[in-house]
Formats: sequence, structure tokens, C-alpha cells
Amino acid sequence: MLLSQDRLLERFLRYVRIHTTSRDDADCYPSSAGQWELGKLLCSELQSMGIGDAVQDEHGLVWATVPATLKGDLPVVAFNAHLDTSPETSGDGVTPQVIHDYSGGDLCLPGIGGRVIEVAENPELNQLHGQTLVTSDGTTLLGGDDKAGLAIIMELAETLMENSQIAHGPIRILFTCDEEIGHGVDYVDLDRLGADVAYTLDGAGANDIDVATFSADLAVVTIRGVNIHPSIAKDRMVNAIRAAGAFAALLPREQSPEATSGQEGFLHPYVIEGGVAEVTLKILLRDFETDQLSLQGEQLRQIAAEIEAGFPGIAIAIDVRSQYRNMADGLTREPRAVSFAVEAHRRLGRTARLTTVRGGTDGSQLTERGLATPNLSSGQHNPHSPLEWVSLDEMAQAVEVTLELVQIWAEQASPGEVTGNLG
Repeated sequence: MLLSQDRLLERFLRYVRIHTTSRDDADCYPSSAGQWELGKLLCSELQSMGIGDAVQDEHGLVWATVPATLKGDLPVVAFNAHLDTSPETSGDGVTPQVIHDYSGGDLCLPGIGGRVIEVAENPELNQLHGQTLVTSDGTTLLGGDDKAGLAIIMELAETLMENSQIAHGPIRILFTCDEEIGHGVDYVDLDRLGADVAYTLDGAGANDIDVATFSADLAVVTIRGVNIHPSIAKDRMVNAIRAAGAFAALLPREQSPEATSGQEGFLHPYVIEGGVAEVTLKILLRDFETDQLSLQGEQLRQIAAEIEAGFPGIAIAIDVRSQYRNMADGLTREPRAVSFAVEAHRRLGRTARLTTVRGGTDGSQLTERGLATPNLSSGQHNPHSPLEWVSLDEMAQAVEVTLELVQIWAEQASPGEVTGNLG
């Protein structure tokens, strides 16, 4: 094994300790200062490897190129991960716990609250005996989503820089900001990236290749009422909080994340804030069939009309914003993106699974914009949760997959185009 598993662990632990939670209420990009801090660190580490063009741009994105070891006109392969962590669980003050040589059983987390990662809810743990696992202390998320991906790509880059005998074309690295709030590729210039194909390292477990994701919209529902002092409120106050509660109650429970699985879409209210005069609800619209999103938006408008009729004086505005689209719609334009990933697993003696993921990645938007970008496993489990954990061994396996992938793509040049190793 060319890669250093100890170094991979050290990287990951270094990255998760930096607070990079994104904030969808921020008026800046990136939405949190920690993303600038982590990006600066990554850029410095890339430069220390000898990657001379590594840069953190004016938007906080990190760009770099691992130079080709072969001459000729070779496909350019990009790898992407994101700097931010989910705002759904605190990422401030992450205290990682390393469990070496896992012997089985539930994982008791040492932080206040005594949370437990139970094997009954994480049956994949039964297949990971002897591996190295990393958790938080249970008071925050861990940040494996997507700092596992960052560490994997950084280890790939350093391994390639250390081993010039590995045959590969130009490798582009792109670390994005605010992916968790739908803005990961807002400032990505595909011409600057210059890639023929890309891969996100933002997936679960090992040996999965995500080839289909939800299509996604965000609905911002603004419910306006009339506030007045409660002592003189009779027939004058119109309480937006009561209307918001009624609105939420009319969202079909059978279309909620907790009641759906597989290819079923959902409506997910995840933020409610405000007061008597005005309440804002944020609702995620998700479906694997993109045209179903417009029907979900119409459902919300019908509920709004019902609430306005039942609460005289209430006014409801619904703003539906596009977030990302099912990557399956665009991957057909470059079928080698998936087939070569499958072949990389085969050459390593593994069997890849083509999977559908009930979420999205930067790869969803990159694929929609014309750059085929399937998503690869990165050892993550229970993302966005204080019960999040990663397998270091699965992360190392992901590094091996990427090393194999770049060599497969280098084989695409005709014999006459490749004139030898540059090392």
C-alpha cells in the first residue's frame, strides 16, 4: 500500500477540529469564517507537497493541480470535496474519539448526554471488526461529511506527488464552500477547472458509486399576520404563529422523510422562526423525478390557500428556489465516468455497487452543468448527526480507488500520444 494510513488519520483529525458549519442566514460567502481557515490550511498543505499552483480564491474555494507524469494529450480528472459541515447539528468544538482495532458492540460516546452508537441501528459495524473508527464525543457532529472526502483527496495528492512512477494525466483538485446549504458550486468556473470528468468524495461506507440523487428545491414560506398588544388584541391580532402551526400540520405525514425510503420523495419542514407578525418556514422538496418538484410546490400553494381562508388576515407568500437536479439525468453524457469507477474497484478485487442516494452533492450540480461527476464512497456513516462516525479503513480504501481511477483514465490516450513518464 503506497498511502500512509497514519497520515490519513492525522489529516482527518486536524480538519474536523476546525469549525466550518455553514449558515444559510449569512449574507457572505462562504457563510462561516472557519471555511476560510480550513481552506487556507489545505492550500498551504498542497503547496508544501510541491503543488505550485495551489490557491485559495476570493470566494474561499481551493484549486490545485497534480501535474501529469505522462506526456501527451490526456484526460483531465478532477476530485471534489466540500469544506463546510451541516448546520443541522453543531460543528463547534468537535472532539474526535479514535477507536483502534474495533472489537464489536455499541459505541458509547463520552460527552454529556451519554449518547450511544448502537449496532442495532448501524449493522454495518458487524463487518468492521478490527478496523479503526472515529466518532465525536456525542455533543457535536464529527464532520466526516465531508472532511473524510477532504482527507482522502489530500492523501491522494500527496501519494501521487511522492510516487512519480504512477502513470496519470493532470489531476485537478477543487474544494468548495457551503455545499450543505446548496451553494457549493456557485462560484465554480468549469473553464478554469478544465476537467473532462470529475468525482466527488462525499459518499457512505465503501465501494458505493452514487449514480442517482434527488432533484431538490427549497421552499421559503413567509406567513404574515398582524401584531398588536395582547391587551387590545380582540378582533385585531392575526397570529402568524398559529397559522404556521396549522400550515405545518397540513403537510402530509406520509410525504415526510421519516415515512419514506427508496425512490419516494418528500416534503421536509426543517426551519421555523419568527413571531406573531411574521413566521418563516423552510421546506425541502425532494424527488427523484424532477417534474414532481413542481407538483410538490403546488401542494404547498394549496395548503397556503386553505390557511388563508381559515385565518382571515393572514397572507402567505411561497418562494420556491432550485437547488440541484438528479445526477442520473446527466451522467449518460459521459458513461466512462461510472464504468471506469467500476473498473477501478474490480482491479482492486472489490465489487462496486451502483447506488441511489437520498440527498445530493456538488456532483449533482456539476453534472447538471455538463461535467459528469458521480459520487464515491468516503467512509462516512450517520452524517449530520452527533452519532456520526467514520471508518479509517474505508477512507483508505477510497484513496486506493482514486489512485486506480487516475491510472485508468491515463490509459485513454492513444499509444502515439503518450511519450513517456515525466519522472
